[in-house]
Amino acid sequence: MRTATLGPAERAEALARMAERELDVLVVGAGVVGAGTALDAVTRGLSTGLVEARDWASGTSSRSSKLVHGGLRYLEMLDFALVREALKERGLLLERLAPHLVKPVPFLYPLQHKGWERLYAGSGVALYDAMSISSGHGRGLPVHRHLSRKRALRVAPALRKDALVGALQYYDAQMDDARYVATLVRTAAAYGAHCANRARVVGFLREGERVVGARVQDVEGGGEYEIRAKQVVNATGVWTDDTQALIGERGQFHVRASKGIHLVVPKDRIHSSTGLILRTEKSVLFVIPWGRHWIVGTTDTDWDLDKAHPAASSADIDYLLEHVNSVLSVPLTRDDVQGVYAGLRPLLAGESDATSKLSREHTVAHPVPGLVVVAGGKYTTYRVMAKDAVDEAVHGLDQRVAQCVTEDVPLVGAEGYRALWNGRARIAARTGLHVVRVEHLLNRFGSLTEELLDLIAGDPGLGEPVTGAEDYLRAEIVYAASHEGARHLDDVLTRRTRISIETFDRGTRSARECAELMAPVLGWDEQQIEKEVEHYEKRVQAERESQRQPDDQTADAARLGAPDIVPL
Repeated sequence: MRTATLGPAERAEALARMAERELDVLVVGAGVVGAGTALDAVTRGLSTGLVEARDWASGTSSRSSKLVHGGLRYLEMLDFALVREALKERGLLLERLAPHLVKPVPFLYPLQHKGWERLYAGSGVALYDAMSISSGHGRGLPVHRHLSRKRALRVAPALRKDALVGALQYYDAQMDDARYVATLVRTAAAYGAHCANRARVVGFLREGERVVGARVQDVEGGGEYEIRAKQVVNATGVWTDDTQALIGERGQFHVRASKGIHLVVPKDRIHSSTGLILRTEKSVLFVIPWGRHWIVGTTDTDWDLDKAHPAASSADIDYLLEHVNSVLSVPLTRDDVQGVYAGLRPLLAGESDATSKLSREHTVAHPVPGLVVVAGGKYTTYRVMAKDAVDEAVHGLDQRVAQCVTEDVPLVGAEGYRALWNGRARIAARTGLHVVRVEHLLNRFGSLTEELLDLIAGDPGLGEPVTGAEDYLRAEIVYAASHEGARHLDDVLTRRTRISIETFDRGTRSARECAELMAPVLGWDEQQIEKEVEHYEKRVQAERESQRQPDDQTADAARLGAPDIVPL
C-alpha cells in the first residue's frame, strides 16, 4: 500500500478531484468519527471525500482524556453492551489496528472503606477484565490485582496514607488523540479517499428534498467548490445541530455539549509509577501518565458558548486541583500546571439533565434522503460508529456494497512496527540518533519513522531537538507540514505535537523556529512567518487570560480575544 502524503499540493488536488465527478460518499467533519467513516467507506470500494472546516481533530478529538478504555464507570450504570463493545475495540486497537499509537496504561483505584468497597469495586473490575478477555482481544493486558495499603503506597508514594485503606490496580490504554486522527486520515487517503482540511461546508446541494452534495469553501484559497455525492454523512460532533441547520432541519435528535478540562503537570510533581482513578461526587477523576507529564482530568459541565474554543475557567482549574489534592501527600499548586486544555463531548440530549448522566451511546439517522447524521458515542468506539454510519449510507446507494472491513485494516505505520521496535538499537546505531529518540519516533509514527529518518539523512540539522521543546525533533515539524496536512503553526504546536500543553511557556519559545521550519514547505514569506508567530502568541495570551476568569462567561469572552488565523 502506498503511503499517502497530505501536503499543500495533495490538498489542492483533493479539492479539485472531489469537484470533478460525483462521489459515492462525502463525509463532513474530520474528527475521529468522520475520519473513521471516510476510511470505512473507501475500504468498501466507495469513492469517498472528506472535508474539514479547520484542522484534523481540531474540535473534540484532540482534547479528550487520551484514553482508549471500556468505560469502567458505565458498568455501574449497568450499561454492559457499551462496555463490552468498547473493550473489544480497545483490544483491536492495541493488538491489530494501531499498536504503534495505542499503549497499555496502569491505573490505581484507592479504596477508602474496609470490607464492602473492596468486594464491590473488585467485582466490577473483575467483570471488566472478564468482558475484555471474552471479547477475544483482551489478552494483551495484565489482569487486575488487589493491593494492601502498604503495597499501594509502594506503587504510588504520592498518595496520603490516610487517603486509602488499600487499592485495586487494573489496566486500560491510551493514545495521542490528535495524532491518531491524523493517522486515520492518512490511512483513508492511502486507500484512495480525497481529504481536504480548511475546507468548510457552507451549504448543501438539493434536488427537491434530496441532498445531493455540498458547497465547500476553501478557507485558505478563497474558492468555492460544488461537490456532488450520492450520500453525505454529517459527522460534525458538537456542531451537528449547526450543520443540520444548513438544510433547514433540526434533525431527529439534539446534540448537547459537555465541557471537560484537563491539566498537564510535570512527572516529578506526582511520585507514582501508575495512573490514578478517583471517584468524585459527580463522576471520576483520572491522573494519567503522559510521557514526562501527568494529565489530570476531567470536569463535566454543560457548555452553550463558543464551540470552537471552549475555555477553562479559574473555577474549573480549582475544582481539579482540589479533588486531586484530596489524596496527594504533597498538594499541587497553580504553579505546577504546565498546560490546560478544554474539550466538548457531543452528548445526545434528552435522557437526563446532568451531562455526566447523558448517554455515551451513538445514534445514526437519515433525516432527509441523501443525508446521514451520526452523533454521540465515545472515542474508543469510533470504528463502530463509522461502520453504522456507512451501513446507513449504503441503504441510499443503488448498488451492492461490500461489508465493513476496518476490523482488519491496520492504520498506516502499524505494519512492521513491532519488528522495527525490536530493531530500534540497530536503527539508532545506523542513524546516529539516541535510542530514546528512535523509540519516540516509533511510538508516534510506527513504520513511517523511515520517512522522517530520510528527512534527517537529507538535512542532518533536522535531527536536532526543537528549541524549548526538546522532546521533539525538528524533522517532526517539517513532516507535519509536508505529510500530515498541517497548514498553520497552531496545527503543529497544538495537534501534530503537544508542545502547547507540555511546556510552561505553552510553546511560545518554540514558535518562531517551528514557523521557519514550516515556511519552505508551505511557501510562507517572512511576513506570513511573523503573522503565524503573532497569532500563536495572542492565542496563548488569550488562553492564559481565560484561565484567570472566575466563570464560563468571562472565560469565554477572554478566549475570544484572539481571532482565528483563518476566519471561518
